[in-house]
Amino acid sequence: MPRSVVSRRRFLENTSWLGGGLMAGGSASLTAGQKPSGGQETGESEVSPTEDLMREHGLLARALLIYDEVRSRLESGKDAPAPAVAGTAALIRRFVEDYHEKLEEDYLFPRFEKARQLVDLVTVLRQQHQAGRRLTSEIERLATLASLQTPAGRNQLVEPMRQFVRMYRPHKSREDTVLFPALHHLVSAKEFDALGDEFEDREQQLFGKNGFESMVGEVARLEAMVGIENLAAFTPRP
Repeated sequence: MPRSVVSRRRFLENTSWLGGGLMAGGSASLTAGQKPSGGQETGESEVSPTEDLMREHGLLARALLIYDEVRSRLESGKDAPAPAVAGTAALIRRFVEDYHEKLEEDYLFPRFEKARQLVDLVTVLRQQHQAGRRLTSEIERLATLASLQTPAGRNQLVEPMRQFVRMYRPHKSREDTVLFPALHHLVSAKEFDALGDEFEDREQQLFGKNGFESMVGEVARLEAMVGIENLAAFTPRP
């Protein structure tokens, strides 16, 4: 029986949209309070490890919107706050690259390689993780007040952000629609359930009890710095 689920799982318990079908291709996803092994209910809200990864992709998607906004400003000759760019790169480095992607590299990719399933896809995903880390290093190097004060510095920063966004939107989409649903069929129900506990242990070790919630708060703060915190602003006008 899995231990008590906290952090992201408690966060998800409070969201009104939890419990919908999440796996592609007709795969059955876990709903609140249901274990993949069909065990007894514990009265706590649980989600699958792949749903956890998808929620983290949602956080990445919000970071990509910040890069979009900054790049649009720089390309049109407008100013952009260097701390917002540096802060977004730091969040991506810490939460996405050093945590989320490490989960995939340590727990998911080896299982597909061992089973000789989706090996070509996994190879590309690994390569893109490495490319993403190089781009993040470049963004961190260029996201300074001095760099953004010159046209040359602004132009240099635009390109790695553009490449990062262009790569990661299809990257996370392939994982959400191909890799993650396939994992549900690749491992046993018991192993699938254990992965969720393993992911939660790693998150708490790195970020504390409310790690995911704190990262959501951080990305919201960064959105406000570039003026895209209002969701309604993205709605097209008639």
